[in-house]
Amino acid sequence: MKIESITLVRHGMTEWSDSGKHTSVTDVALTAAGRVDAQALWKYSVEQGHFDGVYSSPMLRAQHTAILAGFADPELHQGLCEWRYGRYEGMTTAEIRRENPGWSIFRCGGPGGESPEAVSARCDGLLEEWDAKGRRHVLCFAHGHILRALAARWLGLELRFGDHLHLDPGSISCLGWEHEIPALHLWNYHPQRPVSGPRAG
Repeated sequence: MKIESITLVRHGMTEWSDSGKHTSVTDVALTAAGRVDAQALWKYSVEQGHFDGVYSSPMLRAQHTAILAGFADPELHQGLCEWRYGRYEGMTTAEIRRENPGWSIFRCGGPGGESPEAVSARCDGLLEEWDAKGRRHVLCFAHGHILRALAARWLGLELRFGDHLHLDPGSISCLGWEHEIPALHLWNYHPQRPVSGPRAG
């Protein structure tokens, strides 16, 4: 594989992520705090140097995070859209578990949305595409669950590993190598504030 590193950026805070609502196809905007989150990424992104592939989910919350972080023209990619929650769109985990105890998106998927198998294939397709294009240092702006799924697939693991990866809005994570083994180099780093509790979407 030609890819040397993938930097994952979860979009800044939105009203729905702040309240724990699962957000995929609903195109909510960044809050004021979310815009501050995104602007705080700028210094980090400049210090990291060159990326030969900069991508964003087409959703406005991801695009605006990229722009505020200093990347005015990311390539929009449908493969980076959030896991489609189907009937669970807009619901919190607590609300979902009242009807489906023990539910996890990584194990169960979303009714009327995407299955773990479909999302796993989508992530594999992204990695294969970037590798085929000769990308070495990729930067992508996207959403909590799809980025956790992408990390699991980079590591060669089933998506259920995503249950063990917490990711805050406005955070940065990096995937790379430990010798010839895919590895996590950085996870859930926030440039300006300490990490908080789990948030969906």
